[in-house]
Amino acid sequence: MPKINKSGDSFVLDVWIQPRSSRTEIVGSYRETLKIKIKAPPVEGKANQECLRFLASFFDVKKNQIKLISGETGRLKRIAISGISYEEIVSKLEKYI
Repeated sequence: MPKINKSGDSFVLDVWIQPRSSRTEIVGSYRETLKIKIKAPPVEGKANQECLRFLASFFDVKKNQIKLISGETGRLKRIAISGISYEEIVSKLEKYI
């Protein structure tokens, strides 16, 4: 299970991205992170944008409730999620981990 940390009114999730995939999907965990394949290429922030859009849809929160904290140019990203409880996050991830 990926680590989920509390930070203020948000939860922080470490995500490992694999860009240029055939489709965008969660594929499991990797090194205590959530591994996500992203269809978009890592050019001009397109993979980051698609990742945030995908996670907002997956966790059923608004786009402005998902923020990239760090990892703008790398595969390892730290993402803050607000508007959802810890239990809801774990419940949604259990199907994939």
